[in-house]
Amino acid sequence: MPNLKKTCAETRKILVTNALPYANGPLHLGHMVGFMQADIWVRFQKLRGHQVTYVGGDDQHGTPIMLGAEKKGISAEQLVAEIEESHKTSLAGFGIGFDNYTGTHHAENEALVKEIYLTLRERGHIEVKTIKQAFDEEKGMFLPDRYVKGTCPKCKAADQYGDNCEVCGTTYDTTDLIDPYSVLSGKPPIEKESDHYFFKVSDFKDMLTQWKDSDALQPEIANKLTEWFEAGIIDWDISRDKPYWGFEIPDAPGKYFYVWLDAPIGYMASHKVHCNATQDDWASYWLADKSDESELYHFIGKDIVRFHTLFWPAMLEAAGYRRPNGVFVHGFLTVDGAKMSKSRGTFVMADTYLKHLSPEYLRYYYAAKLGNNVVDMDLNLEDFAARVNSDLVGKVVNIASRCAGFIVKRFDGQLANKSAAPELHDDFVNASQSIAQRYEKREFSQAMREIMALADKANQFIDEHKPWVLIKDESKLDEVQEVCTAGINAFRSLCIYLKPVLPELVAQAESFLNVAELTWGDLEQPLTDHTINKFKPLMTRIEKDSIDAMIEESKKDLANEEKSNIAADSPLGQDPISDEINFDDFAKIDLRVAKIIKAEHVDGADKLLQLTLDLGGDTRNVFAGIKSAYQPHELEGKLTVMVANLAPRKMRFGMSEGMVLAAGPGGSELYILNPEDGAQPGMRVK
Repeated sequence: MPNLKKTCAETRKILVTNALPYANGPLHLGHMVGFMQADIWVRFQKLRGHQVTYVGGDDQHGTPIMLGAEKKGISAEQLVAEIEESHKTSLAGFGIGFDNYTGTHHAENEALVKEIYLTLRERGHIEVKTIKQAFDEEKGMFLPDRYVKGTCPKCKAADQYGDNCEVCGTTYDTTDLIDPYSVLSGKPPIEKESDHYFFKVSDFKDMLTQWKDSDALQPEIANKLTEWFEAGIIDWDISRDKPYWGFEIPDAPGKYFYVWLDAPIGYMASHKVHCNATQDDWASYWLADKSDESELYHFIGKDIVRFHTLFWPAMLEAAGYRRPNGVFVHGFLTVDGAKMSKSRGTFVMADTYLKHLSPEYLRYYYAAKLGNNVVDMDLNLEDFAARVNSDLVGKVVNIASRCAGFIVKRFDGQLANKSAAPELHDDFVNASQSIAQRYEKREFSQAMREIMALADKANQFIDEHKPWVLIKDESKLDEVQEVCTAGINAFRSLCIYLKPVLPELVAQAESFLNVAELTWGDLEQPLTDHTINKFKPLMTRIEKDSIDAMIEESKKDLANEEKSNIAADSPLGQDPISDEINFDDFAKIDLRVAKIIKAEHVDGADKLLQLTLDLGGDTRNVFAGIKSAYQPHELEGKLTVMVANLAPRKMRFGMSEGMVLAAGPGGSELYILNPEDGAQPGMRVK
């Protein structure tokens, strides 16, 4: 947890890092959850007057990048450089205020990675072991865990990666998978021996136990570490065999550092680049014997907890560096209550969003939903528009627009020398401690509620005093000026409270108020006897048309992406278009409506369901590869479309007497083709 004992007046020296996005594609709105949470917290600390450095970068190594570059016909260096620039542009568009953003392939990171590894080796924390690995004979390479799929050995869920099950959460070795296959070739891998380098995490069991019980971790994360400890601390394989895109291990030709070893060290390297440019003392942030001089915090997603809370603190301890004061973990993003979907257009890329909507809208909505726990957050698009329009446009900006016109037109922009409501100002000032604590503890949603309650109070004050009525009475002009001065000061206070969330809006408000950059300390003293500028609209309402256009563009973008990747991705679920057939061949296909009267799991099959189909009195048995998208009970009673005149095919599970038609990008997004309402089993589809 942050050091809450220090007050605003006592300057803290804070370093904040953000999880590194992988350099194999553009950023999407899911990425923005972590970036915005960290950026809001950093901006709050800076607003309070603390010395804060915020660094990040791209995770630029690993097999996927090597293969992605090959697919594009460019070098890996060129690919990661292009992606890094793309990410920087997207992040800047959302107002993410990094002090430095440097990817992990840069020279500073290579030097630190090798230095730390050699220290670990010299101190006896590296061990070489001969292991068996999955090897793709067709591709001629060892397969990373994520390039092997199969059935989970514990819960039997199909299509799980080679390192952990996304259904039950179990971690395992690739060799434990049932019916494994290579994601690259689609063929079962063989086992092949290789010497690998291991970091002996088990040497730090006592330290990690103490770390687990510290304030650095959220309760949910501490509980997860307890589960891992009970299963036994396993030493960490930090090497990979060529071909591999990464840094080569010293004195080990053909061996490379696993991407997850150099990724967190990338925080240190990015910070070093910043320190070299600003003459800041890098060692005072990182050396163990100087840990009292500064604070270190990591913001990450829940999918990378193991690396940041187990391997990373052990490696830091082993190399003589300090451990983080806190690792802040957030959940995933859902859209309209479901996983982001390409087919529904809710898998929205960052740049696509920025074409249609203000980044300030999303920053506020995320803040209004984010807490300090590890739960998934839903972007409900209808609620998104309603909340932004109500809170920001209808409440906050409305205060300024209701008061500014009177001040500018009747009083030449001059605020009164006193407020009509000093008690209103006191209410705003008195809320500062509570709101600050909410920000400090990352309870952003609670902070937004308190801020909007103040906005309601200010609007109520204006409603009660009705300056638009008072202005009609020449004898009450002084009262109008004082009422509007109170309103302008309430707006100013709200801007201070919202500045970490809405930096762009507040920058415009500072220009309107004719003041220097607002700080937390400005809350104490009201703005009186001061000239403001003419008010210009600071924010407009979200229109449904803009959201709809964003969704439609997302569908088109991803459809084009999938089309361009069809040949390259084969045989990963989308094959190249087959040779053309003529119309007479097509006319032979007999498509019929079928009712699914029974659906069952198939023992020993990771992709198949066994379907019993009714074609209007004719019953067929069909094996369909749709297990990744449907549970059997979800299918029974549904109508679908099948190829009824397909010759029976003998499979090792039995005879399949037809084919059910389905479409989609694969995985959970695979849809049986439903006929129109009113269709009957056996009807021909034309």
